[in-house]
Amino acid sequence: MRVLVIGGGGREHAIAWKLKQSPRVDKVFVVPGNAGTALEPGVENVGITEIPELVEFAQKESIAITIVGPEAPLANGIVNDFEKARLKIFGPTWQAAQLETSKIFAKEFMLRHKIPTAGYMRFTDALCAHRYIDENPAPLVIKANGLASGKGVVVAETKEQAHSAVDAILVAKSLGNAGNEILIEEFLQGTEVSFIVMTDGQYVLPLANSQDHKRLYDGDQGPNTGGMGAYSPTPFVSSTLHEKIMQEIIHPAIDGMRQENIQYRGFLYAGLMISQNEQPKVLEFNCRLGDPETQPIMLRLKSDFFSIIEHAVNETLDNALIEWDSRIALGVVIAAHGYPENPRRNDVIQGLTESMLAQKDNNDFHVFHSGTVIRKNGTSDEIVTAGGRVLCVTALGETVKIAQQNSYQLVDKISFKDCQFRRDIGYQSIRRLS
Repeated sequence: MRVLVIGGGGREHAIAWKLKQSPRVDKVFVVPGNAGTALEPGVENVGITEIPELVEFAQKESIAITIVGPEAPLANGIVNDFEKARLKIFGPTWQAAQLETSKIFAKEFMLRHKIPTAGYMRFTDALCAHRYIDENPAPLVIKANGLASGKGVVVAETKEQAHSAVDAILVAKSLGNAGNEILIEEFLQGTEVSFIVMTDGQYVLPLANSQDHKRLYDGDQGPNTGGMGAYSPTPFVSSTLHEKIMQEIIHPAIDGMRQENIQYRGFLYAGLMISQNEQPKVLEFNCRLGDPETQPIMLRLKSDFFSIIEHAVNETLDNALIEWDSRIALGVVIAAHGYPENPRRNDVIQGLTESMLAQKDNNDFHVFHSGTVIRKNGTSDEIVTAGGRVLCVTALGETVKIAQQNSYQLVDKISFKDCQFRRDIGYQSIRRLS
């Protein structure tokens, strides 16, 4: 069978890599893909982006199932258009994807269905927002209502930072139309974890839990990013907490969608804050797999991923079985100079050839590409940076500490000019278990 994956990041590289391992999958197309997917055996990049062209391509190539990676195509209605053409696709419709595309929609939905989340106020007027900040203690969280490519959340530790964020988003329009309306939320304390499930609209299949690291620098310092690394599973989600998350957050979200006559079929990502007494609250919903959480999750997945997706599309997810490697998988993101604000492009990446040769016959680690392209240099090719997050170097280990050591051994063999990465991915788990 032939499968189509929409997207060009590390998440999509990991999805394509795992799909191609299925004995039932002959070829995986990735739109637009990156240098990593271009070099994967049995995977081919496709240089089209418009939804009508993608529909035509899926029909022409007899694509069995399409999997949507990023949020923008979901917001633009790719699932609606594919379903209208009677093509099988895994992802929520644009109506269901509002859980991610509109922070206000998500908040009001959570209130209607009694899903625990942080208190908030919404603003379109900067003066009113500034007044609210003056009247409430810091820290505060400022969120743009719309999609902002991972740049729409500011954790303001001081009132000055909160005021600056309001001016940047509402006054200077740094995020464009995504910032026409903002939310100011209470700051939640605790441990942040990622909880991702698959659903066919009725049945829910939880994936392995994980924890990502949003801040740019070690010790969770510096600006928020799309994610500087992740590992799976995390010791912060006990079996009791897992059940509580399912009963208080995941099932109410899927059931709530159905009650509002919106079928939700696809991945659902709940970014959660876990308090000291194991009370989970939703920080955000995403209507897709997380990045970089997908990379370690796919490295641990032992089951046939295509068959699981097929069950979900055919609304037989209750018949799907999923098996995980018992080891820890940990991924370290290597980012471009200037990330997250102004990442530099076209820096030549060294050390990838050796990594690719080493991983050829070894599934205990993999270097997943994100912001990379192949560039001609005379008679040879070279891989250069083409985005903020460039690579996610992911490895397995019996413990978080060993997985961390295995990942950083690979990271230290890869380089490009002024690259950035954290040295402490997984540190919270190591500290807890030591």
